[in-house]
Amino acid sequence: MDRNLLVHRSTRLTGLLLLVVASGITFGATPPTTDAPDEQTCATNSENRQLDFWLGDWRVVAPGSAPNAASRVYLTLDKCMVVESWDGGRGHIGENMLAYSSDDHSWRGMFVDNRGRVHIFNDGKAMPGAVEFFASSQGPGGGTVLNRVKIVRLDPDKVEQLWQKSSDNGITWSTEFLGVYLRKH
Repeated sequence: MDRNLLVHRSTRLTGLLLLVVASGITFGATPPTTDAPDEQTCATNSENRQLDFWLGDWRVVAPGSAPNAASRVYLTLDKCMVVESWDGGRGHIGENMLAYSSDDHSWRGMFVDNRGRVHIFNDGKAMPGAVEFFASSQGPGGGTVLNRVKIVRLDPDKVEQLWQKSSDNGITWSTEFLGVYLRKH
């Protein structure tokens, strides 16, 4: 093949590649997004900060609980999710993940333990110093059970968590867990 023809083709190919690169066209890559960044991050959004009173290391006191029951509550995912890692003191451990959804202005939660129990809370409401979650689950006999969890700040170093269940559509409630969290110093 003629050397001039090869140089001409090479120059055209190089020019075409430069044009593709300069115009930002890529093949097989995700196109860049043009979404503007959120004005408020979870760290600065007051709704996301409604459970900050619960952050810390806690000793948990509950009827029938082990004397070494403990909880650690911390933030993750750029301060968008509250996580409680708890240890009941007798081999029963779990993690509770709670987050505020800016899409529908509601708190969501998932409670999981090492006994295979999982509870999903899709309806949570917060007010100053407290949050309340509601969910339904299936009871042992196959019927619907309503779950209600309240986390309330009693003072800067004391928080209460109350978990109640109802098998009669909320007419009566039984207490499944009532724990008082005492801040470790």
